[in-house]
Amino acid sequence: MKESEMNGYQRIMEAMALRKPDRTPVAEFIIDKKVYRHFFPEAESQLDLEIAWGFDAVGCGVRFDPVETLDDGTFIDEWNVTYRRNAEEVAHPIKGCIQSMDDLRNYTPPDPFSPGRLGRLPELVEKYKGEKAIIFHQRAAFMWSCYLMGIDNMLMNFILEPELCHDLLDMVLDVNLKIARQAVRAGADIIVLGDDYAHNKGPLFSPADFRTFILPRLKKMVDTIHDEGALVVKHSDGNIMKILDDIIDTGIDGLNPIEPVAGMDIGLIKEKYGNRISIWGNIDCGDLLCNGTTDQVRKAVEECISIAGKNGGHILTSSNSIHSSVNPENYRTMIETAMNLK
Repeated sequence: MKESEMNGYQRIMEAMALRKPDRTPVAEFIIDKKVYRHFFPEAESQLDLEIAWGFDAVGCGVRFDPVETLDDGTFIDEWNVTYRRNAEEVAHPIKGCIQSMDDLRNYTPPDPFSPGRLGRLPELVEKYKGEKAIIFHQRAAFMWSCYLMGIDNMLMNFILEPELCHDLLDMVLDVNLKIARQAVRAGADIIVLGDDYAHNKGPLFSPADFRTFILPRLKKMVDTIHDEGALVVKHSDGNIMKILDDIIDTGIDGLNPIEPVAGMDIGLIKEKYGNRISIWGNIDCGDLLCNGTTDQVRKAVEECISIAGKNGGHILTSSNSIHSSVNPENYRTMIETAMNLK
């Protein structure tokens, strides 16, 4: 194949196979509407920007619809979790509904086969299959369990109520396994698992608790996706170095976003794990993309690609997501710089 013949799908898959495509592939999981509407005021979603700018992947997430909107502006979704809307694309959970084994026994989870559960995935597959990598975003077990119980309660109950935690995690995993199977059978090439495991200083839990409660379920999700024929990218914010060996041993195919502000060194990750996983990241979406100059952004992209893209296996993304405070012109510089580098 001549380099000029590569399309987005081929470019992403070449990098996922740890080879070097004609240029570093570009993807992004979340782009805030304030950013994409800066360029495309009538855009309905980030897809308009991704197609216009020639991104190598398109994607969507599993959909859990609101079932009730309250007078204070909060809403309750199909998991019976209450959220407060904010300036970002993703609302913030403020209240769950499971605090005891009785709560769990009386709880009915969302129907994984409900119409529309896969969101825009069928449309993306119909339009872009084989042309661009089709990415589907969902989770394994941890974050939805935290939403249902509250993250502080979940972490305390690893010690106080371990049986409750195991049963809750299994219930959530069962729903998500069924959705993952549907997504791959519907045409998704890559499943991104978005459970966050860490803050900037380290994991939210001990490595022992990770291995007890989270790792077996992550492994089951990864194996299921592979059995269905798709690839897996594991996303987690924060510094996950203490549990990274375990995560990679599950057989994931890629890691994202490798946050520099959390002490995640993309060069170290590339050196230590670049022969096992593709590297997705990691342009700083904090100070750099918000407040930096376009020259600073350009230099950061060039440096990132020179380090992470050496011998292939790198997909360029931000260090988390393109949130509402990102300077749109800095984001355009990030994308244009990557696409013009060979």
